Amino acid sequence: MKNMDKTYNIFLAVFITMIVLTNIIGVKLFEIFPNLTSDSIFGGPITLTTGIITYPITFLVTDIVCEVFGKKKASHMVILGFFTSIISLIFINLAVILPGSEAWVNNSLGYYSINDMQKAYESVFTLPGFLISASMLAYLVAQLIDVRIFHYLKKITNGKKLWLRNNVSTMFSQLIDTIVVNSIFLHFGLNLSWDIIFKIIIASYIFKIIIAVIDTPLVYLGVHLTNKLGK
Repeated sequence: MKNMDKTYNIFLAVFITMIVLTNIIGVKLFEIFPNLTSDSIFGGPITLTTGIITYPITFLVTDIVCEVFGKKKASHMVILGFFTSIISLIFINLAVILPGSEAWVNNSLGYYSINDMQKAYESVFTLPGFLISASMLAYLVAQLIDVRIFHYLKKITNGKKLWLRNNVSTMFSQLIDTIVVNSIFLHFGLNLSWDIIFKIIIASYIFKIIIAVIDTPLVYLGVHLTNKLGK
């Protein structure tokens, strides 16, 4: 296998891993800057979904693959990520359906039922099918838009200004994804009020923009190392 093929497969593995992890950990909410007061721009502590840890990495990988391997390879990676996510979510739901054991376990904290672990598992991973389908569709649309914008800007800039297409494509596609996915999961999934959801969307998007700007040197580094390995 050629070096470029091996490198592409590494990017593909990282991309799919980040997508699957986002589906698994993304339902948890966490707070940052807990000392913010109610008169701040966010109206208090900033709440984010843990998907912000992994999901921005997918856009970093997409942009590197776009630049080095082209639009076709990048789109192929996005579509594979979509179907891999669907498969992982199917098996997660199968695991939820399986009945919990009635056995009891004894440890330093005393006796507890394994069935209680089943209920805890279900509380984390049980989400209506239409929510998953809608969020995955939003992912697919956002990622493909990212690829198209990236290559459009590459064409009109004659292959120059990588920083421009990296940031513009990521920021625009992340805006679409952030609005759609957070609205679906937080309102229809977790029944949060729209004022809270709006604050989460704004905070998430601001942090994604910051990450997009920060990862620009990483895109240049990734492109450089990939081209070097391919020689």
